[in-house]
Amino acid sequence: MDAAGVIDQLGPASGDGLAVGQRVVALVLFTGPHGGAYAEQVVVPAASVVPAPRGADFPAASTLLMNALDALAAPAGETIAVTGAAGAVGGYAVQLAEADELTVIADAADHDIARVRGFGADHIVERGAGIAARIRALVPDGVAGLVDGSMQTTEVIPAGADGGTLAELRGWAGPADRGIRVCPVMVTDGITDTEGLDTLRRLAEDGTLTLHVADVLPADEAAEAHRRLARGGLRGRLVLDFS
Repeated sequence: MDAAGVIDQLGPASGDGLAVGQRVVALVLFTGPHGGAYAEQVVVPAASVVPAPRGADFPAASTLLMNALDALAAPAGETIAVTGAAGAVGGYAVQLAEADELTVIADAADHDIARVRGFGADHIVERGAGIAARIRALVPDGVAGLVDGSMQTTEVIPAGADGGTLAELRGWAGPADRGIRVCPVMVTDGITDTEGLDTLRRLAEDGTLTLHVADVLPADEAAEAHRRLARGGLRGRLVLDFS
């Protein structure tokens, strides 16, 4: 989970680059000896903390780290596909791929086409069942990489090229055929990758990544936030305010 706020105290092993009173963002384990991110104050390893993006308020800054997925490492000029491209993970995947000079095929419903084009997608296909065939119609040999932001798992595998890579959320590890490598991605994978987290901060500052807040709710409305999340259809992240 993401958190944004001001450093109140530093431990003896915090290292350089952080200071009391500094505006920061952090990745926080959803459960642990000090609790999760649903708190007015949190304790996290210094490696999980980076400066907040300049110009972003706390609600916007808190939407950055957890959703920016950059797992494919495809070389410039290749073509990848992104499902769930209108959502938080998918939208960032499109923007990161564009920054890496990749050609991006993204899915979208009619009402999200303008949003997904705004992220930088080169081609847009209709979302939902049959997406693999629609991607193959554009790239007959299949795409080098897939970011499955909508967790369609086996439904999108046919869109991948032989020997390609599929980045999957929440630990799904396959199986896949034709030598396609399934890369399960979890938030915890990069929770202490300070360099990677700070790279995301810089990309937000220079406009490569755009921050999207669906709504800010007071902390005592957390249950309502979960109900809205379960209903789906959000564009941007819901933020709980503990201030």
